[in-house]
Amino acid sequence: MKKILIVFLFAAAILSGCTTFLQKDNAKKLSENSQAENKPEEINQEEKNPFKLSNETRNFLLIGVDSRGEEDSRSDAILLARYEPSGDSIKLVSLMRDSYVKIPDYTYTYSKLNHAYYIGGKELLKETIEQNFGVPIDYTAVIDFQGFIKMLDAIAPDGIEVNVTSAMIEDMGLELEPGKQKLKGSDLLSYVRFRHDGQSDFGRVDRQQEILISIKDQVMSEFTSPAGIAQFPDVVSKAMKYVDTDLKFDEALSIGASFLMNPVTEIETLRVPVSDSYENKTYEHAGAVLQINFEENTEALKQFLEAEKK
Repeated sequence: MKKILIVFLFAAAILSGCTTFLQKDNAKKLSENSQAENKPEEINQEEKNPFKLSNETRNFLLIGVDSRGEEDSRSDAILLARYEPSGDSIKLVSLMRDSYVKIPDYTYTYSKLNHAYYIGGKELLKETIEQNFGVPIDYTAVIDFQGFIKMLDAIAPDGIEVNVTSAMIEDMGLELEPGKQKLKGSDLLSYVRFRHDGQSDFGRVDRQQEILISIKDQVMSEFTSPAGIAQFPDVVSKAMKYVDTDLKFDEALSIGASFLMNPVTEIETLRVPVSDSYENKTYEHAGAVLQINFEENTEALKQFLEAEKK
């Protein structure tokens, strides 16, 4: 589930780093103000523009895998996140893992979306999504169960408030009363993975998005103060140990600098398949799947990602 978090971690991490840099840079310029008045031509161009702002829209594939260290595992959560530097929101798309899709070079041609990760890792999953839904992916980020727990403990040590139902309490073996409760690492993992109710995987997707929004809000509230800024780089450094990503530091810096100038205040969400665009089917080689209307879902996804905020 943490995969969703990665976009905000990069943004917030660089936000704190850039803010720290700006504070130091401004202090330096103030202390040298009188000298600078007489020698403006001596100011180095890099000091005037210490980081390059990203002006390109980027699509991230965020993958949470059902692994506790074993080599072969399936993707437990699959999300697309789009960040547009000129906007104030991030668009988040949850792709249902049981969607019946065409997997490149697969023996049976079609299978569940999460099976692509099992047989070919993040690269095959990325290729499968690009070919089936027509969305180019710029970066990927992967995290497993243990990484999710440790990252949440680092980012939200006091836990995140969620609404816990009686069914969840019984299923998770928690000694709690139903209602609003603060859950931490391992219990939050159980919360986002819970599906033993009438909503099944659809409820799980909703909870994944819920936790992402909570994490984003917590990161922004706790790590933009002077004290938070001071400790955040270390928190992010520790957290990043649990993430497998192809996003380079200079790319993250560029995206983060843009995030600094245009803070994200909203997360827009979509679930694919969209309502009334799929059928429940069963195939011997794949089991129970969601057989989706590709034309309808591809169009819905395109409109969601490309629509300008009103």
